[in-house]
Amino acid sequence: MEYITKLFGKIDVDNNKVIEFPEGILGFEDLKKFVLMFDSENSAPSGLNFLVSLDEPAFMMPVVTAVSVKPDYAPQIAAEVENAIGPLTEENVLVMVTMTIPSDITKMTVNLNAPIIINTDTNKAVQSVVENEGYEIKYPIYDYLKRS
Repeated sequence: MEYITKLFGKIDVDNNKVIEFPEGILGFEDLKKFVLMFDSENSAPSGLNFLVSLDEPAFMMPVVTAVSVKPDYAPQIAAEVENAIGPLTEENVLVMVTMTIPSDITKMTVNLNAPIIINTDTNKAVQSVVENEGYEIKYPIYDYLKRS
């Protein structure tokens, strides 16, 4: 299927690659269909990626895998998450966090408190606030990325 996006222009998306958010994402509950755009060099979400809305051409969010910026990341996810997106295993779960990239990139942060949980078997996802404490909404990552 062909879509027009503000950032990437015209993109051709295989329907099997569409990620459905049954409940939308926090603050944008009306946006339900997304595609994960990878760095053109990679076929896996190991670097900077963009979660691009297929419902609203101008909407996209920079995302990164949670463990790529915090290797010990271990969020406790509410049980109802699996009700919405299907059973999760180590093999089918992809945990992404949204990034804020200000003009001063040394102030770059990720939201560890509300990760995006993707079930790669069902292509369904939710953004959910974690149940354990200690994960920041604005976790600084510039120094960590610089060391990597």
